[in-house]
Order: sequence, then structure tokens, then C-alpha cells
Amino acid sequence: MSGSFRAELVKLVRRPAAWLLLAITLALAVLFTYVFPYAGYAAGTGGPNSGRALSTLLPDRLVGNSLGGLPVFLGAIVLILGVLVVGGEYAWGTWKTVLSQGPSRLGVYAGKLLTLAMAALVVVLAVFGVGAVSSALIAAAEARPVRWPGLGDLLTGIGAGWLIATMWAMLGVVLAVALRAVALPVGLGLVWMLAVQNLLAAIAAPLLDWVARLQKGLPGPNAGSLAGALGASADTPGVAAAVGGGQAALVVAGYLVAFAAVGALLLRLSLIHISEPTRLALTSYAVFCLKKKQQSPGHRKY
Repeated sequence: MSGSFRAELVKLVRRPAAWLLLAITLALAVLFTYVFPYAGYAAGTGGPNSGRALSTLLPDRLVGNSLGGLPVFLGAIVLILGVLVVGGEYAWGTWKTVLSQGPSRLGVYAGKLLTLAMAALVVVLAVFGVGAVSSALIAAAEARPVRWPGLGDLLTGIGAGWLIATMWAMLGVVLAVALRAVALPVGLGLVWMLAVQNLLAAIAAPLLDWVARLQKGLPGPNAGSLAGALGASADTPGVAAAVGGGQAALVVAGYLVAFAAVGALLLRLSLIHISEPTRLALTSYAVFCLKKKQQSPGHRKY
């Protein structure tokens, strides 16, 4: 598995789409969390609560501000990354090439999951990093004292963000394995995260009690509850105190494990077909290698 992990890590680092998704994530995090709110405050359009709005942009709110986008918008980008890492093998027809080199399906799959977990951690750390720089600049511009969250709060926030981001990446993985593609899993994942979840929370849940109860067991509301428990603003889309922070963390972790396990099961049971041209090419190569070995000087015929 270590060989598969190293190979997947190299592939991800060299993939331009991964860096593009990271850049989009950081741009969205800075623009919607800091730039637009501060621009409204500086322009005097913040209204009577503009002072309170400024206080939410200072360094002591770093944890909540960094987690606020993960339940929906930033999480959707991590989901796309999960789809690309696994679904790309189906789109390019490279599963058979990878598996013909010797590693098992589950070994390759585990390497992909570890790579995605590392990528999710990098995304979360980067979001915290740009948030720290942005909040420090705002504090300096407004001559406000710079008070950072405690180390324990920072580590808890990073851990929670990593948990949420990895859970969304695993959802992308299971969609890619189930549908054996890239475009359709990305489309369905985005529709669920950006549309269906919001419609359930805003329209269906207030009207139907069973939908309101169902909400408490879905991944999005629990991710939002976990972010809200650690200081994310309730005005942020997807952030709401549907359940307690402890329960939310357990549910998100449960979904993470379930998505990874279901993806492994589907991959284990699936048939990865080898096309006829590829089969002929592999057969020809094997015959060529056998003849070359027989013609070598050290080969003896009995």
C-alpha cells in the first residue's frame, strides 16, 4: 500500500486540476469570508451592526471563519477532488493498467484514500493560513489588537475541518466508484450539496416534522453543526445548530467510514473490463518477452 500511496501522491501533486481546485478554494475563502464583508464595512454599508461585523473578521475568530465554508461551498470543491482522484481512472481507462502492475484493487484504493486524506489536510491548513493573514491585515488596518485563538482551539478547529473535508472527499470517491465516471458524480454531488440540502433545510424541514428529524442524520447538517459549535457564523450557508457538536462529530466520522467502506465494497465487486485491443496488446507483449527470454544466451533448451 505504501507504494500505491506514493504513486497516488505523485500523480495528485503533478495534476494541474488539483492546484486549480486549491486556488479556487482559497480565493472563495478569502473573498466571501474577509474581502466582501470588510469592503462593506469600509464603504459604510454595514448598517448599525457594522462594528459587530468588523469584530467577526479579527484574528480571534479565525477558527469559526475558517470552518464556515466547509459544510457547503468549500466542501463541494473537496468532493470534486475526490471524484477526480478515483473517477479519473475510469474516464482514462487506466484501472486495468494500474492493476496489471501487481497491486491489488484494495491496495490501490487505500492509497487513493490516504492521498485524499492528506490533500484534505493541506486544504484545511491552507484555508487557516490565508484566514490568519487576512484577519491580521484587517486588524492592522483598523488598529485593532491581534489576539489569536488558543493552541487547543486551533488544533480542535483544524481537526474538525479535516474531518469534514475528508468526509466530503469520501463522498466523491463512492460516487465515482458507483457511477464509474467523472462528470455525472460531480454533477450529482454538487446538486446534492448546493441545492437539495438547502431545499430540505429551508422548505421541507419547516413543513414536515419527519424531514426535520431526517435532517439531524444527514451529512451536511451535521457538518454545519460541527462548524457552528466551533464558532462558525450562523449566517453562513450550511451552518446551523441542528445537533450538538459531539454528536455532529460522531455522525460526520461515521459517514466518512461508511463512504470509504461502501466504495471499497463496490470496487471489490465490480468488473474492470479490459478492451479487446488492450488484451491483444498485453498478449503480444507477453509473447515478445517470452521469445526474447528464450533467445537469450543464458537460456538452455532441454
